[in-house]
Amino acid sequence: MELPSDRKNKASLFVTCIIDQLNPEVGESTVRVLQRLGVELDFPTAQTCCGQPAFNSGYWSEAKPLARRFLETFTGEIPIVIPSGSCASMVRIFYQELFHDEPLWAEKVSSLAPNVFELSEFLVDVLNATDEIGAIATLAEAQEVLVTYHETCHLRREIGATTQARELLQALPNVTLAEMPQSEVCCGFGGTFAVKYADISGAMLKDKVDNIKISNAGTVVACDSSCLMHIGGGLEKQNVPAQPLHLAQLLDQAMG
Repeated sequence: MELPSDRKNKASLFVTCIIDQLNPEVGESTVRVLQRLGVELDFPTAQTCCGQPAFNSGYWSEAKPLARRFLETFTGEIPIVIPSGSCASMVRIFYQELFHDEPLWAEKVSSLAPNVFELSEFLVDVLNATDEIGAIATLAEAQEVLVTYHETCHLRREIGATTQARELLQALPNVTLAEMPQSEVCCGFGGTFAVKYADISGAMLKDKVDNIKISNAGTVVACDSSCLMHIGGGLEKQNVPAQPLHLAQLLDQAMG
């Protein structure tokens, strides 16, 4: 998506609950990557949860106040960058379902949704920064690393961003991408799914870890911290010496 030049170099960051509470380093890496690319970044301090956990659990009445707060906090026309395919899809797609019976809020969603981007989408489709990121990484002379990539469900199936993260990984001169089998298959997290259906979730996680082992990669990259948290637990439990790493962290490291 090509935005006017006066908008594409500005962005608001929505950091997500899991990043804020459990993986703040992902948010810090996101900021550094965007700032290296000359993006003027805004961080609205009134932001909180987007409401996805409540929405996915069927508690729409509880999700709506959180969604309204998001819509009141993030206004204007500059892009909203979210380092999570899951949360980006909640705002861009599922808010429309959440507010289907409230025309005023549905109109706000329709106005805001085109400005919402998952991080890899923003870097590739808005900034067109793939080559620039590769050039910066070349100068940084980072350590060689073999990575495999897990496609997170909402990023692939709801947003349809299937190529952007791979394009960025392949642009890094110090990174070799080793595709795992069934990279597009769910890791078994699914938010509350992992709690409600622990046995099924565990079996799916075992399959994912087995496929990571086949790749022989020392790093597993994804665009959602929630999936990486789940996968990281499986890797540790099965004594697999692979590191889960958010795309933002890998880009941050590669760009020095």
